[in-house]
Order: sequence, then structure tokens, then C-alpha cells
Amino acid sequence: MAKTLKTYITNLGFFELALAAPSMKAALEAWGLGHNAFHQGFAKETQDARIVAATMAKPGVVLKRPVGSKGAFTENAALPKDWSVAAENELPRPKAKKAKAKARAKPEKKKKADEKAGRAAIISFEKEKARRQKEREKQAAREEAREEKDRARRERDLEKAQTAFDRAEARHQAAMAAIEKEQDKLDRRARIERERWDEEREDLNGALAKARD
Repeated sequence: MAKTLKTYITNLGFFELALAAPSMKAALEAWGLGHNAFHQGFAKETQDARIVAATMAKPGVVLKRPVGSKGAFTENAALPKDWSVAAENELPRPKAKKAKAKARAKPEKKKKADEKAGRAAIISFEKEKARRQKEREKQAAREEAREEKDRARRERDLEKAQTAFDRAEARHQAAMAAIEKEQDKLDRRARIERERWDEEREDLNGALAKARD
């Protein structure tokens, strides 16, 4: 087993997460947790053989299973139809198997094998980390493109509304100008009529005065 990676577990929503990572910080980053779940008691390192084996087979990949489940950790775990939160979240101990005769490897050979496995695990972890980073960058690019599209749509809507407003205002100003022009004509006609009436009234008053005499 690679000694450079450790297996960490936590709960997130309806799932229990497991991950092989070189540090708690790397595990938190992979889980996407902004708080230190380890200090708060929501995450921990596990030595469970089955969980360790599953995570070490896929270093850096976040594996999960339903909270309270005793099944295996997988990448695409789903909640069972009869799912319910169990009292305990620990996996059962694997049944003891009959001991098999194994030749004891030489210490130097085992050390080299561990170092090789450790390097391979770290490389796998870094590849998975790079994949997640690339996916985050793609997601950020998609979000930026969507925001840019929304900004362009808002600008088009604003430009359209502004054009409609400007045209309506221009029509209003033209109508008011025409009304004012007509008003000037009416004012002139009224002035002329008043002047004509003043002259006629004066003449008529003179004639009326003579008729009374």
C-alpha cells in the first residue's frame, strides 16, 4: 500500500465520501469543502481495509455510498429505493479468509515495491487533480460565456427600448411643434379679429350715438 497517500472519509448530504489523498487539505479541496471538516469532526482518516483498497485503486477520485449503507464505495453511487439512514456508518469487517501460505518477501524488495506503488499513486492522484481543475476551468468558461450572452441580450434589450423611447419622444416633440405652430396662427387670427372688431365697434358706436341724437 502506498504510504504517501491516506484515505479520508466524510459525509456530504445523503452520501458518505471517501478519497485517497496526500493530505487533509487535498481531501478538502477534492470534496469542495470550504471549511475544515477535520477540525470540526465531520471528516477523518480511516484505516478500514475495504475503503482503503477502493480509494487506493483510484487515487484522487471521490468515491461515495449512501449514508448508513454498508456497500462498496463507487464513483456513481445512487440511493437505493428502500434507503434509510442507519445508526452506524462504518463498513463491516471483512470475513476472515483462510490463511494462505505466502512467501515472505525480502525487506528491500518490499520497500522498493512500496516506493513504486507510492509514486504510481501520487501520479494517479495528480492526474485526477488536474482533471478536476480542467473541469472547473471548463465550468468557469461556460459560466463566463453564459454571463456574456446574458449581458449581450440585456444590452440588445436596452438598445431596443432606448430606440423605441427616442422615436416616441421625437414624435411627441414633432406633434407639440405642430400644435405650437397652429397656436401661433390662431393667436395671430385672434389678434387681427380683435383689432378689426375694435375698429368696427368704434364706427358702430359712433353711428349709434348719432341715431340717438
